[in-house]
Amino acid sequence: MVLHFLIQGRVQGVGFRWFVHREASELDLRGWVRNTEDGEVEVVASGSEADLAELRASLRRGPRGSRVDQLIEHYLEDREADSLDSFRIEGAW
Repeated sequence: MVLHFLIQGRVQGVGFRWFVHREASELDLRGWVRNTEDGEVEVVASGSEADLAELRASLRRGPRGSRVDQLIEHYLEDREADSLDSFRIEGAW
């Protein structure tokens, strides 16, 4: 199962990507997280339905200092998972 999330609110400059990376890695999910130019955070994650539900709950909560106003999600084709490796942060140095 593959999900795409877009998180809106105060989600940049508060360690949100690192928070997502830690949560997703603990769940052994594959995929990535990155900031968007619009000030949102985008996540693509592949894993079991239960693990993705746990990630969804973490995304709604966010790290300390963040504020999640909206969580938009949609399912991607299962074949999208073929190109995903261990969970990583894109655009971070």
